[in-house]
Amino acid sequence: MRITDSLMLSRVISKGLRMVEQIVMEETLLMSAKEVFETMIFMDLQESSEPDQTMQGNALLGSITFKGSIEGCLTICCSVPCAQNIAANMLGMDPTEDISYEEISDAMGEVTNMVMGSVKSRLKSGFCDLQVSIPIVISGQELDNSLSDDASKVSVRVSIDEEYIARFSLLYRVRIPNKQV
Repeated sequence: MRITDSLMLSRVISKGLRMVEQIVMEETLLMSAKEVFETMIFMDLQESSEPDQTMQGNALLGSITFKGSIEGCLTICCSVPCAQNIAANMLGMDPTEDISYEEISDAMGEVTNMVMGSVKSRLKSGFCDLQVSIPIVISGQELDNSLSDDASKVSVRVSIDEEYIARFSLLYRVRIPNKQV
């Protein structure tokens, strides 16, 4: 085998492994979100493939970072009415009751934390040393997150209770430990 053929084969294998890694991460993210929403928030969450479903108006983005042998951040972005319903379900309230912005923001932060905890437990066999920050929540329009160019990103659009759209994203990079010579 020539060197150029060997390099090309190596690139194809590397690309294939990254694709498999991203599929695994996407499934991990989706399963973690479903688990939290079904068991803690009592809302149905299904992956959405509807391209025309978009978040209109103001949105909330819950974000939590993690580091260790893999580092990055997990985010949840949804409309304010969706976040209000999530908060109402978490607090055992009727969605039509007045819920303060602080309660809604706290609920989004807690949901972000719970989903990250579920992701962490699913990844513990491969990345057992993850340290997680506290979540933050921001509001605005057309919110998104980013990490450096060498990061991988998986994003899952979901339908919540067949009424709301949300986006769960996981930006990450696998850290290569420093080699001692």
